[in-house]
Amino acid sequence: MKQESAAQNTPPPSQHPQDDCDPQALWIFGYGSLVWRPDFAYSDSRVGFVRGYSRRFWQGDTFHRGSDKMPGRVVTLLEDREGCTWGVAYQVQGEQVNEALKYLNVREAVLGSYDTKEVTFYPQDTPDQPLKALAYVATPQNPGYLGPAPEEAIATQILACRGFSGHNLEYLLRLADFMQLCGPQAQDEHLAAIVDAVGTMLPCFCPTEQALALV
Repeated sequence: MKQESAAQNTPPPSQHPQDDCDPQALWIFGYGSLVWRPDFAYSDSRVGFVRGYSRRFWQGDTFHRGSDKMPGRVVTLLEDREGCTWGVAYQVQGEQVNEALKYLNVREAVLGSYDTKEVTFYPQDTPDQPLKALAYVATPQNPGYLGPAPEEAIATQILACRGFSGHNLEYLLRLADFMQLCGPQAQDEHLAAIVDAVGTMLPCFCPTEQALALV
């Protein structure tokens, strides 16, 4: 997922899912780089999950984690009846709403080709009290979409790519670290398979000292 400054043509808050208790509040669900670097002001955050979606490294990134010649791999959501994706929901209120949406319009839509989608978010501590949230999803119709590939091929691409926000490997490992913090109930077989493939390949790409410098 993407990051950077404000943009135009952001829909007004009334067009987005809002918190049931506060009509001026909005929840935003992050499942990629937003879990460790939201970079916008928020009032509350909760770890949890959405059902009906699986996370996949199927979106190309030519800015933050790659380049035009060597696109990196970042995550999007794939509709999957049996799927469950863990992440973080951030609540923005009042003036925070427009500021966050302007910022994310550039980070996700302009630089990342992501569209917005309403999802149902289940907080880890109170799953019986779900929230409507806004998520940014890269669909197969966007120009940066790379689609499925074997985990080993994805790992090779991740090891080779770097963008303005850092190495693609950092993105992968930070996401893996987040999943570990969520506990054993949080599973992502696709992510785990790519991490395993990277672990096997990394010594072949560079010596240990250089590998550590990547992250």
